[in-house]
Amino acid sequence: MTAYDDSNVFAKILRGEIPSVRIYETDEVVAIMDAMPQSRGHCLVIPKAASRNLLDASPEVLAVLLPEAARLARAIKAAFAADGVTVMQFNEASAGQTVFHLHVHVLPRYAGVDLQAHGSGMADPALLREQAEVIRAHLA
Repeated sequence: MTAYDDSNVFAKILRGEIPSVRIYETDEVVAIMDAMPQSRGHCLVIPKAASRNLLDASPEVLAVLLPEAARLARAIKAAFAADGVTVMQFNEASAGQTVFHLHVHVLPRYAGVDLQAHGSGMADPALLREQAEVIRAHLA
């Protein structure tokens, strides 16, 4: 198995070396806006524990991750009046993983609207901050 490399972008975000738009943080995870969103309100849940993906994560990390993704999914569905929510998680390059720190994508979905291509462009940070505020209001 390939060793975890702490120079990945999410490790740098967790250490505060790269800016991000944080929605919320717990002792175990950080929820952020995706800087290259595929839909309006696209978020990520990132465990603080170091693991490349689901394949090497501890059961304790995994036990926290899905409930947090579900919490965020409920909030973004309400926040953006989405018709549904897609939750995605990729493991290794051949499966589409591009950042090798475990993370879950949570994307609001709208009937008749296709997702934008992954990595198609950086979003305006001001827009992401506005969206994060709307999500926070629905996290109660």
